[in-house]
Amino acid sequence: MIQVMLVDDHHLVRNGFRLILETQDDIAVVADVESAEKALNFLKSNRPPDMILTDINMPEIGGVALIQLVKQQYFDIKILALTMEIDKHIAADVFSAGADGYLVKDSSCDEVLFGMRQVAKGEKYVSGSLGVSCLNDYKNYADRAPDRNRILVKYDISERELHVLELIADGYTNGEIADRIFLSKRTVEGHRQKLIEKTNTKNTAGLVRFGFHTMLLH
Repeated sequence: MIQVMLVDDHHLVRNGFRLILETQDDIAVVADVESAEKALNFLKSNRPPDMILTDINMPEIGGVALIQLVKQQYFDIKILALTMEIDKHIAADVFSAGADGYLVKDSSCDEVLFGMRQVAKGEKYVSGSLGVSCLNDYKNYADRAPDRNRILVKYDISERELHVLELIADGYTNGEIADRIFLSKRTVEGHRQKLIEKTNTKNTAGLVRFGFHTMLLH
């Protein structure tokens, strides 16, 4: 059971995430607070949760500062930032502070849950929409066409797997990918795992970075 604390100064946002998370058998919301100060007070007087989902833009102590403070004292707590900002510079600050994940608030429920479970397993996670933004930035500076066939052969990636990789980078969930390319969700999950193994990456964020570095995506 993943025990979670929500930190956000908007009551409706906290309630919305609580409603989503409480439908899951493997997730329990142990607290939801409206400020970093109350989050720190909770940690002082209660058993630390496994994970914190925190907003970034909050009055007084912001989310990045909260991440730093929590990680200094409770290194084992996994922390995911929650924000409306699709900004690679903010994401860099968040991860530099010690965060384990970066979720954009307009992500689908499936992506939020997938990201949380990846982080709970010890992986890092970045919302697909941020990955797409970074990819578009990269493409603006790319000055040569990728040799796709060479990359496919080098990494033993099939055209079908490449298509799945492109959809992952576009922020689609396993279920959405399955619907788009007429496969079962389990088959898509298998392709995702094979891509992770073939590219020697660890998670979805790693797959997106692989696309950047090899110029696979177009």
